[in-house]
Amino acid sequence: MKAIAYYASLPINDPQSLQDIELPAPVAGPRDLLVEVKAISVNPVDTKVRQNVAPEPGTAKVLGWDVAGVVKAVGSDVSLFKAGDKVFYAGSLTRPGGNSELHTVDERIVGHMPKSLGFAEAAALPLTAITAWELLFERLQIREGKEDQGQSLLIVGAAGGVGSILTQLARQLTALKVIGTASRPETQAWAKALGAHRVIDHSQPLSEALHQAGEAQVTHVASLTQTEHHLDQLVEALQPQGKLALIDDPKALDVSKLKRKSLSLHWEFMYTRSMFETPDMIEQHHLLNRVAELIDAGTLETTVGEHFGAINAANLRRAHALLESGKAKGKIVLEGF
Repeated sequence: MKAIAYYASLPINDPQSLQDIELPAPVAGPRDLLVEVKAISVNPVDTKVRQNVAPEPGTAKVLGWDVAGVVKAVGSDVSLFKAGDKVFYAGSLTRPGGNSELHTVDERIVGHMPKSLGFAEAAALPLTAITAWELLFERLQIREGKEDQGQSLLIVGAAGGVGSILTQLARQLTALKVIGTASRPETQAWAKALGAHRVIDHSQPLSEALHQAGEAQVTHVASLTQTEHHLDQLVEALQPQGKLALIDDPKALDVSKLKRKSLSLHWEFMYTRSMFETPDMIEQHHLLNRVAELIDAGTLETTVGEHFGAINAANLRRAHALLESGKAKGKIVLEGF
């Protein structure tokens, strides 16, 4: 089968950083689906793994943790899907990625694809939807429903992949006042269109920008980027006994700064369930099915930013380069081999 992989961690402008190769087709295990990959999207995790995880000498590492495709075959213990089903999922970091014509994945972390979307539009959703859903409802413990609790959410990086779906979930499914951050006119307009009540500029001090926008403080923060850089401002922006959730990888985080206000810190890492095969791993199946229903009902919309064409090494190198620039808006998708 065709696949895109790398043999050494190299800068993305090196033609060898991602290569078109041929690999043997995978075989489904007992709880696995064998999926014919139709479309993928690219995430910051792809660039981080490529830069920091060198394959064993002589072996190729395949990236890609957002897939939409068709079930080709099922393992002996599969009960949730059958051959021919259209599916979408984000896979597991402990297994090969989905940048290949065929891919195997545990059925418990797979959802039925939204009926109203094509493969490229569906591929934009799984990783960011799982991350946003778990962050909002499980880590920050926000309740679904429109009963006003006087709560507010500051989303740092509201126009990025996770921010684009988190903004929609918070606005459509909760009573939160949603304040997004974005630094350019086009990304600010994107965040507003997705439902943010207000958008402030995160290139300015955040607590000052909040005050200027008429928001003294917020009850919750979702810090999706540059947490280390913004920490003092986030502590200032949070009400006493507020909650701070983050998904990025700060080199250092002085949590003692949270003590005076009794602020709580919450990490969201959507691969925890698949990595450790937790007893509630199937919750990702359920939440992806719920996201699909919300898409088909028109409550949520896909977050495709740009379509980069066919799934090949050249186009994936372009996608990685854009993500590494920090200027991506929404999700980058690729479709077909």
